[in-house]
Amino acid sequence: MAHVKEFSVEEKLTSLVTLQKIESKLDEIKILKGELPMEVADLEDEITGLHARQTRIEEEINGVTEFIEQRKEAIKESEALVKKYEKQSANVKNNREFEAINKEIEMQQLEVKLAEKHIKDATEEIAEKAVLLEKAKKNIAAKEGVLATKKGELEKIIAANEKEEKHFAKMAEEARVHVEARLLASYDKIRHSYRNGLAVVPVERDACGGCFNAIPPQKQSEIRQHKKIMICENCGRILVDEELHGNVEVK
Repeated sequence: MAHVKEFSVEEKLTSLVTLQKIESKLDEIKILKGELPMEVADLEDEITGLHARQTRIEEEINGVTEFIEQRKEAIKESEALVKKYEKQSANVKNNREFEAINKEIEMQQLEVKLAEKHIKDATEEIAEKAVLLEKAKKNIAAKEGVLATKKGELEKIIAANEKEEKHFAKMAEEARVHVEARLLASYDKIRHSYRNGLAVVPVERDACGGCFNAIPPQKQSEIRQHKKIMICENCGRILVDEELHGNVEVK
């Protein structure tokens, strides 16, 4: 049966402090990026939405243009019928036929007027949509300009810190292997509970290095003895003595 090495509390604490310091370095790089990654993602989503709006307006304009062409064709058909009926009226045999043809002519003339009104309304609609389309295009151009600037800023920060970020990311991966699973789960839970990502903190000036709540002398003595994992009663962070914390260096 393979022998599993038992780590002392001090070794466990040293592993936790090492991991915390490495991941704090990664946090510092993330802070340098600031809100840029989120701003870039939001702008990309917004531009996608604006492009969809532009496409929708263009499709609407095409639909109205098609409708105008249909109305123009309807006018041609009605005008052709009017000419046909006018020719027929020259050969009518009685008043009843004459009135019937006149009624057909009037109906086709009304169809022409109605189609002309539809064309006028549709032309006005296209003009309104053309204004909206121009606004959408200008908005897209402006947003794409801002996006290009933001992306440029982000790429510069990434390029400047890429080597360092990869270095610490690899170190963090290796450091996590040396922390036992139960402790690592607690560490991650605490770390994700605080915006500054501090899960392991030293006792500084008789207080917790995370929440600055006073630590009683007796508890400080227990922390220095490294006999068990000590937790801040106020914030729940893992506490270590200043000496152990200072002895861990991350380069």
